[in-house]
Amino acid sequence: MQKLLQSLLWLSLLTLLGVIVLFQLNFAMEAKILTCIFFVFLLAGINASEFMKGFSFTIWVIAAATLSMMFPSYVTDIGGFKTEVLIVPLIQLIMFGMGTTMGVKDFVGVLKMPKGVLIGLFLQFTIMPLIAFSLTQLFSFPPEIAAGVILIGCVPCGVSSNILNFLSKGNLALSITLTSFATLMAPFVTPILMEKFAGQLIPIDALSMMISIGKMIFIPLIAGIIFNKFFGSRSPWLNAAMPLVAMAANVFIIAVIVAAGRDSLLTMGFTLFLAAFIHNGMGYFLGYWGSRLFKLNKRDSRTVAIEVGLQNGGMAAGIAYELGRAATMGLYPAIFGTWMDISGSFLANWWRKNPVDDIKPETISEEKIPDFEEIPT
Repeated sequence: MQKLLQSLLWLSLLTLLGVIVLFQLNFAMEAKILTCIFFVFLLAGINASEFMKGFSFTIWVIAAATLSMMFPSYVTDIGGFKTEVLIVPLIQLIMFGMGTTMGVKDFVGVLKMPKGVLIGLFLQFTIMPLIAFSLTQLFSFPPEIAAGVILIGCVPCGVSSNILNFLSKGNLALSITLTSFATLMAPFVTPILMEKFAGQLIPIDALSMMISIGKMIFIPLIAGIIFNKFFGSRSPWLNAAMPLVAMAANVFIIAVIVAAGRDSLLTMGFTLFLAAFIHNGMGYFLGYWGSRLFKLNKRDSRTVAIEVGLQNGGMAAGIAYELGRAATMGLYPAIFGTWMDISGSFLANWWRKNPVDDIKPETISEEKIPDFEEIPT
């Protein structure tokens, strides 16, 4: 089996060369078909390497975005069914799944490590919105595209930050607590930030947005917590399955948004990617050094850096869809979400190979760690 997987990895390299040659010879359709074969070989072949397996989710995201650009009509419309309508239900499913992994011990974290949680939340909701607003001024994006840049800066960290903190050997307990509280704060904080920074770009009804985010995020999250309280011990399979469901849903959402905004991507894709590169990188950098400035230890600072640098792209896409602007406001969140998964995977693997010799931070509970060990990395 190992030799077979290694062979598939080499075949993926050969097919990639074939794709390049076919595009150069203007055989566009043949190149697109071979691209599909390339990703099949690559996604199977990476299991031959423990190192490359750590980038499996990243490769899925790249594959989804690439194929959506090549075959947009097959992604946005399946037999007359508009796939955009699935964005909000999928986000609700992700939030419910997140809730099923949460309990009272996650909220006790504020009492056990108040400094790390408060610093993380402060940096989360100040650094990313301010950088986003600055980028819109720097690049002079059209109003709805600019509003999407600000939107990704105003949403909380996503579930993928917990996965990457686990992979990087960060403080997983702090990561889970930060994600939980930032998500619960989102229905109130995100609309206020959007009204402040994007109100001059598009009409923002803060109260209506609060209600929309509450239905999309807060209610399913609370429902998941209640489910975990009464039925969690009877369904351990759910804790193992939900991270996979969340990753699959994120990949699908990115594919739909990229396909819907393909035309805009072709005209300003590089500029949007450059903005995402700066936004994400500055989030990591200022998240880490902001934490160090507030005297957090290195391990906790790495944890906060990942929480700040990674945003909930799915939530941003859902808000854009609810506002009827999925193909414009939702475009930057899709690009940012794709890039952050790539950069986050590299950063997590780098930090995993370079652990810090630091003060052991307080932990809430190690009971959550086995859940993340179920994730194929």
